[in-house]
Amino acid sequence: MADSPNCDLKSLSPLQLFERVTEQGEKVRALKAGKAPKDEIDAAVRMLLSLKLSYKTTTGQDYQAGLPPKDLILINNGTTKEEDEDLVDPWNVQTSNAKGVDYDKLIVRFGSSKIDTDLINRIERAIGQKPHHFLRRGIFFSHRDMDQVLDAYENKKPFYLYTGRGPSSQAMHVGHLIPFMFTKWLQEVFDVPLVIQLTDDEKYLWKDMTIDKAYEYARENAKDIIACGFDINKTFIFSDLDYLGTSAGFYKNIVKVQKHVTFNQVKGIFGFTDSDCIGKISFPAIQAAPSFSSSFPQIFNGKENIQCLIPCAIDQDPYFRMTRDVAPRIGQPKPALLHSVFFPALQGAQTKMSASDPNSSIFLTDTPKQIKTKINKHAFSGGRDTIEEHRKYGGNCDVDVSIMYLTFFLEDDDRLEQLKQAYTSGELLTGELKKVLIETMQPLVAAHQERRKQVTDEMVKQFMTPRKLAFEF
Repeated sequence: MADSPNCDLKSLSPLQLFERVTEQGEKVRALKAGKAPKDEIDAAVRMLLSLKLSYKTTTGQDYQAGLPPKDLILINNGTTKEEDEDLVDPWNVQTSNAKGVDYDKLIVRFGSSKIDTDLINRIERAIGQKPHHFLRRGIFFSHRDMDQVLDAYENKKPFYLYTGRGPSSQAMHVGHLIPFMFTKWLQEVFDVPLVIQLTDDEKYLWKDMTIDKAYEYARENAKDIIACGFDINKTFIFSDLDYLGTSAGFYKNIVKVQKHVTFNQVKGIFGFTDSDCIGKISFPAIQAAPSFSSSFPQIFNGKENIQCLIPCAIDQDPYFRMTRDVAPRIGQPKPALLHSVFFPALQGAQTKMSASDPNSSIFLTDTPKQIKTKINKHAFSGGRDTIEEHRKYGGNCDVDVSIMYLTFFLEDDDRLEQLKQAYTSGELLTGELKKVLIETMQPLVAAHQERRKQVTDEMVKQFMTPRKLAFEF
């Protein structure tokens, strides 16, 4: 389809055109690498130039690899204006909507695919059990190439998991658990290796902290990650500050990515300016490198063709759009992704959680009393101003933070639905709903704290030692 000169390019959206240009560019490279006949290569090049011209005509922008078009609306006179949209990048998430970010728009803007019922059903058939409630409830809502991962699994071909954590503070909050809870489930049901990157180098570059403090936070955060219950025989946790100096394979992949991404591209993708330090500009290649199995020769026996699946929040997607664009050019498979929604601050989905504001979330170090106080005092309510009005009109589940948190952490589907119906009808008051959330969160955090107490420095060292895992490649 991408190389058919008869296709109606005018009917394609800017994002569809971008994807066509990318696909056609890969085809041209493959034809040249395979020494195809000259007329076949020339036809493919002509189609590529035609697609690039159509892209520029539609968007007013030259095509840049790895840099999808902004979400633009064409208005009557043919000029463009930027849509009033949520701000989502790896460092900022802003929305004016109390319901939170519009994820349907984000899927269109980022060019990913919605996790629909068909995909969830296919996952259920593949693993032979009920999918995680994060999938059933749309908490993980978007993907790239998950169907390819399932193809590999069904054909007994290996893949591996990669996720990460930027250790910006010693204390993690409950929202930080989301990718690790889901990744642990994925690892168990598919029985695959897992690598977890701690980007202490990133935090040193972006935050006002010493390099030793960034490394200390990485090791402390590793304890919370280990406390999620990962299998030491199947999981490798690494600090960039540690691992980059010991792995030639990891560094070679970083350099390969760096060579294939221009300064203009990285500025366009991440918004870097001429005033940013060069460490920031080169960092995206470091986050890209774990997507390639050759970065971990001790685990994969030097094999380079093993696909990676990355569960992460969707704000990390720009890193991996860049990675997926580069991968074919350096002879690597594109990583697949599963994207989660953002975890809301206690004060509401349109506000930002902050480590400097202890009341913006429930932290993994909080006592039962602190959890109760935070929820009662700060959890944004979708209830009415008076009991009488609430009984009459009911509460708004779409903006109520207690309902949002229970959607993440209350595993019983029937119980959650009962609470939503009772709250919407006015039968359940805000105070009663908050009590349910308190009774859900207190034991969850207490159990995590008990598991973390069992994590020793020696255990952290074992998880973070480069080694062979319990898999044969």
